[in-house]
Amino acid sequence: MNAYKDKLDAWRRELDKVISGYAHVKDQVLVSVLARGHVLLRAVPGTAKTTLANTLKATIDGAKVARFQMTPDMKPSDILGVVVYNSKTGEFDTKTSAFIKANVTLLDEINRTTPKTLSATLQAMQEGQVTIGDTTFTLEEFLFIIATMNPVEQEGTFPLPEATLDRFAMLLDMQYVSRKDEIAMAKNVAVHGRDAAKNVSQPVSVADILAMREEVDKIAASASDSVIKYIVDLCRATRPVDENFDQVHSLKATAAIKAAVAINGQKPLDAAMLREIIALGASPRSIIWTLHSAAAACFIAGDSNITPDHVKQVFRDVVRHRIMLSQVAEHEGFTSDQVIDAVLNRVPVIEPRESK
Repeated sequence: MNAYKDKLDAWRRELDKVISGYAHVKDQVLVSVLARGHVLLRAVPGTAKTTLANTLKATIDGAKVARFQMTPDMKPSDILGVVVYNSKTGEFDTKTSAFIKANVTLLDEINRTTPKTLSATLQAMQEGQVTIGDTTFTLEEFLFIIATMNPVEQEGTFPLPEATLDRFAMLLDMQYVSRKDEIAMAKNVAVHGRDAAKNVSQPVSVADILAMREEVDKIAASASDSVIKYIVDLCRATRPVDENFDQVHSLKATAAIKAAVAINGQKPLDAAMLREIIALGASPRSIIWTLHSAAAACFIAGDSNITPDHVKQVFRDVVRHRIMLSQVAEHEGFTSDQVIDAVLNRVPVIEPRESK
């Protein structure tokens, strides 16, 4: 068990103080933080997306934060900063935004701004630096971007470019919580309204997170060959161009596949149907994020070695937004989660489940 287990458990409990339900979402947010990734929360209004982001920021001691309400008239300079002419000195000065020094940044309603504006975040999320004019700024070592989006509203929104989606380690869907959780939410009047995040303590610091990330890197680097092969096989099974695609998705392969539970009332998808609905499978970057996210899940659980169970815990959320569906699939109502279900059901697990 790692030395940070108590702090991790306390961190998770602080999120529980404000957010009722969404256990999986809260777990995966912490996984992404420790895996050096960023998170996109997708849900209809009123499901605590922004509250979760604000609560997370409030639980980290020493974290500098920034928040941007994304709107159609925003420009890249509104996020990063701008070069302005100083009439007194006759020189150009660079005015940076809060984003440059932030550890945790919330991009609220990210699909309400234009792809041009979102392009300002691409370099930051991938390289940890931004360029304004002729000057390049190195961002904070602990940088975590959490964005929210509403999937149902159409007016005043823009589709997110694939390049932007790919920068997020995970896409997390926040559905309605259970009746029990909604009752708990209604009773917890201390967290109603704008001051909800004031009710949490700060069990972890920026230094703690940086140290824990180092431990997660070590776990990822020591992953067994069989686990790495399992991750690679999962990602390759989403690509119709892969030479083993038909073999993996043959419904005659095993008794387990024949007995697979139908998804949303439909028959299990065979290779031919998957070829019709998948326009583009998961990229090689999916392998990297699955490995590091599984390492973070392993670390949070207090384990020392990545197992297939850790991989399964993160795979869906890592790959969900990296599978592009065809127009046929969208017309017929298929989702990337159905493709992922087929992959997880059919790719064989090739390592014993030993984690300690």
